[in-house]
Amino acid sequence: MTFSGYYYAVGPVLALLVVGVLVLLLRWTFSSGRSLVERRPRTGSSEEYGLLEVVSAPSTFVEAEVQRRTLTDAGIRATLAPTTEGPRVMVFPEHAALARQLLAGRGERR
Repeated sequence: MTFSGYYYAVGPVLALLVVGVLVLLLRWTFSSGRSLVERRPRTGSSEEYGLLEVVSAPSTFVEAEVQRRTLTDAGIRATLAPTTEGPRVMVFPEHAALARQLLAGRGERR
């Protein structure tokens, strides 16, 4: 028995298989719930940043960035967070006391 008579069916079956795989991939891509695309960041309160602790509450983002850079230059990992209360400079708790001292030594507001 040879399969030479069934070659006419291979093309449409293969095409349906490819279309089926594409349908499954597109359903997974555009389904709601588990997206691989990063969501837009939202502004929250300063308590919503996990382990990070507020060390400075400057009035402007420019001042906050200067403070963050000061801490980074001193070897302290610092984050500038846009919170609902305004910009906040945050560090991990083990570096909070040192960060406050560095910022106070420069005459920065806390």
